[in-house]
Amino acid sequence: MIVDAHHHLWDLSVRDQDWITDPPMGVIRRSFLEPDFVAAAPEVSASVLVQTVCVPEETPEFLAVAASSDIVAAVVGWTDLTSPAVGDELAALTDGSNGAWLRGIRHQVQGEPDPEWLCRKDVWRGLAAVGSYGLIYELLTLPHQLPAARKTVAALPNVSFVLDHCSKPAIGSDAGEWAELVRSLAEHENVTCKLSGLVTEADWKSWDVAALRPYFEVVLDAFGADRLMFGSDWPVCLLAATYEEWLDAARELVSELSPDEQAAIFSGTARRVYAL
Repeated sequence: MIVDAHHHLWDLSVRDQDWITDPPMGVIRRSFLEPDFVAAAPEVSASVLVQTVCVPEETPEFLAVAASSDIVAAVVGWTDLTSPAVGDELAALTDGSNGAWLRGIRHQVQGEPDPEWLCRKDVWRGLAAVGSYGLIYELLTLPHQLPAARKTVAALPNVSFVLDHCSKPAIGSDAGEWAELVRSLAEHENVTCKLSGLVTEADWKSWDVAALRPYFEVVLDAFGADRLMFGSDWPVCLLAATYEEWLDAARELVSELSPDEQAAIFSGTARRVYAL
């Protein structure tokens, strides 16, 4: 019974997704709704629906999807961490209609030009508020932003963090610096990591499991199976692989682990982190 800890949905008739307008993104330049995910992921028993754009309207929409879905079991939404009213905004989300499905908050830090954005005082205030509501915060970072992530998780030990997509290493390049930064981040017990997003950081047309394995081994060694969880990043993964192709690759990556370790990565860690 697989838990998919990371997937998306969007309806272009409701809201454009301006990050998929370039020609290479044509494969995913359409709407992807909850029935599409159910059809694409027949082996998944529960999932975590993750925000895609930094607008406040999306989170209540996703909470409504979770409330009506047999498979979406949790939502990671968005709110403005830098807002002086962030506490009020989080209260409105958690206390509002379908607020029980909210498990976390995420911001597209990868798009922030300041590599130290996570260390801003107003951001730390917002992150502390996220933690005070019992929510996790998802780190969507690029490798050069990992030092700021490390400072942040150290400064906020009472906040639970999840590292998305292994911080997007450039598959096929020298992984030494990324690996060192990931291991340093993993020293903090308040961080877990998603085994997700790797295929789209590789060559979309010619990736294979062997190319992904060194990066998997780094996060496995750094976090251990009990702090690592499978995520599809569907439908973004379709740029490089079908759902089943990435699931098969993940199964091959973990094939030499014990049954308990495999169960943690494919279900147990996500169930614990997101209180499913």
